[in-house]
This record gives sequence, C-alpha cells and structure tokens, in this order.
Amino acid sequence: MIHCFVDRDAQALPSWLEAFPQARVVRRQDQATIADGAGILWCRCGPRESLATILGALTISPTQIVVVLADEHGDAIIAEACSLGASGCCNTHAAPEVLRQVALVVENGGLWIGQSLLQRLVGSTSKAFESRSEAKVDSWSALLSERESQVAKLVAGGASNKEIADQLSITERTVKAHMSAIFEKLGLRDRLQLSLRINGVNL
Repeated sequence: MIHCFVDRDAQALPSWLEAFPQARVVRRQDQATIADGAGILWCRCGPRESLATILGALTISPTQIVVVLADEHGDAIIAEACSLGASGCCNTHAAPEVLRQVALVVENGGLWIGQSLLQRLVGSTSKAFESRSEAKVDSWSALLSERESQVAKLVAGGASNKEIADQLSITERTVKAHMSAIFEKLGLRDRLQLSLRINGVNL
C-alpha cells in the first residue's frame, strides 16, 4: 500500500515517516503527479483552512483512499471530512501506531472517525435499540465463542477496549484479538457495524 502525505509546504512530521518510512510527501499543487497510483492520500488541513477547498482541489483516482489529517481535530471536521468523501479523519500529530491503525481500518473498507465520536455513536445505537431486547437472537451468537459474545455485547453497549478489559479481567491486547476474530467471523469492518448487528440491524 502506497502512502502519500499531501501538505501545503510538503513538510513531513517525524511521526508520519516513523509510521510509514517509504511514504511520499508532496505539496498540494504537486499531488496530481501521483493521482494514478493506488494507496492512501493523507491530506493535512491546517488551522483556519477550508477542508472543502483543499479536497476539492485534489485529483483523486478511484483506487485512492483519502484520510484527513486535521491540525484542529474535533467532531465537526470529522463529520465534514466524511461528508466530503474521506474515509477517515485523525489528528495531524497522531502517534505512529495510531496512523497505522487508521491505515488498517480504511484499507479494509472501514471508516475512521476517532474513538470519542465512535463511542458516542455506538452508545446511541445501543440506546436506540433497547426496546428491541425481546427480539429474536441473530445467528451471530452461534458463530462466536462465549468470550467473544461477551466482548461483542459490551462493544454494542458502547464500552471501550479498556473498559472491556477491566470488566472481563483480561488485557487490552486480548480484547483486540477477540475483536479481530469477531470481525472476521461476522464479516464486519468496524465497531459501529458490530453494534448495529448485535442490536438487531442486519447489514
């Protein structure tokens, strides 16, 4: 997977290159030179800049995935990024391991909106479907182990990995392993899809 960081001044942050040592860094006006290649375009949006203007000026091929790097990160720009067709939005100064996580999610067709907003969406989804508690059990439960089912139900209730680990007395690494297995067995991409499935919405 090719990673290309698009920045006004083509100034790479150390965290970007630590996450993806082979990444390219280009100025916005030069981005069209790599428009035909498949990969992820990491587009930086600086303070008081217009995200719509930045993305509107780019040449993006169908094989490229856009992720916005926001200097002023928050729910508003996440929502705007997704409405403009980006597959995700994260803080410009995110740690290398977070950037790699973002890449993994979007490469597999998922949407990266950040843990805070995701937890609120998942929690809201759970509350919206509490009235369906007597509904028939989806076949998902038969596909998972007992522990995986416990993890899935906690995720559907809006719990974070740390909260799940504390509640089940396991490590966060074990929670992540269970999550990977759950996604694979149920054919899902992310926590929001899992929450919808557990709460009775077939995808």
